[in-house]
Amino acid sequence: MSSQPRLANAFWVVSMTLCPTAIATVSVDTTSGDNARELWQALGAIGALGASISEEHGGVGAGVHALSVVAEAIAEAGVPLMLIALSPAVCATMIDGFGSPAQKAEWLPGLADGSRVLGFAITEPDAGSNTHNLRMRARRDGGSWVLSGQKYYVSHVDNADALLTVARVEDELKVFLVPTDAPGLTRSPIKVEILSPERQYNVFYDDVRLDDSALVGPNAGMAVLYAGLNPERIVSAALLNGIARYAIDIAAAYARERIVWNVPIGAHQAVSHPLARAETALAASRLLTASAARAFDAGEPGGVDAAMAKLTASETASTALDAAMQTLGGNGMSREYGLATLHGLVRLFRIAPVSSEMLLNHVAHKRLSLPRSY
Repeated sequence: MSSQPRLANAFWVVSMTLCPTAIATVSVDTTSGDNARELWQALGAIGALGASISEEHGGVGAGVHALSVVAEAIAEAGVPLMLIALSPAVCATMIDGFGSPAQKAEWLPGLADGSRVLGFAITEPDAGSNTHNLRMRARRDGGSWVLSGQKYYVSHVDNADALLTVARVEDELKVFLVPTDAPGLTRSPIKVEILSPERQYNVFYDDVRLDDSALVGPNAGMAVLYAGLNPERIVSAALLNGIARYAIDIAAAYARERIVWNVPIGAHQAVSHPLARAETALAASRLLTASAARAFDAGEPGGVDAAMAKLTASETASTALDAAMQTLGGNGMSREYGLATLHGLVRLFRIAPVSSEMLLNHVAHKRLSLPRSY
């Protein structure tokens, strides 16, 4: 057994103990628009955010499998932060793999300890799931790069120190580190029906000037972008598994205690069977997520595994949350129990990152050798 799986297994034990403890030290109201930076720093202080970042740059070096453990643990504790699938999963992976020595030294230690945050700006209004239609442009002007265009549904701009921004340079896509206080960069919030401390933004780049040090992996091409996509899907899947665990546990406890007709409602199959099905689906989803994470850490392509994991986890979380809310009846809609609060977030994960339909397209084409439909 290699050192990395051993580290990941050890991280499982540590994270399931320390993450809830760290969460308990801060106060974040997911329903009031609180900023999640304090919680983020608490997670960084216990080493959770550096799970997959290389040891030489302040991380644990235990791989994406270990980071997925962190994501599941914080969601199981009732605070599922989407940022876990972005800053340490997407952004840190890109910089760790393709960043210059100066970029690694500047960003990775802070990403590991929670003092720095990176956002990921790729989505555009007219591109949808087709990344090749991105219109954001980066052009040379003397010794500078100049970025012009718009991104939308960019998470955590209010938390981020910089945005890893995907832009077109002639016929190639490149990734740039754009400070959130750069002249010409502006943002406006998008109102979404999700109760969460995490916000979404439109971001406008009006001739934002950057020097060459902002370009990540200048000679790596699309490999920089692809490096972060599978970790994003895997860690998103783990986060969803944690939400499912959270919902099932609340519902099972309620069903054991709630008495309406002489016996606890959990004695009735109409209540127990949906929860048992959700529990079974969660067991399968967790295995698939772990398998995808281990494949990525082993250097395997793993795209289909990551797609399957995220697809399955989003469906499992949706099923589990619905069963839990039905179990609680009217209380399922009460903020006191924290279930209805998660409905918008769980529904979002069937759309992003990468819709369930596009994940199915990928599996059909890559695993079943069916003709491409996209």
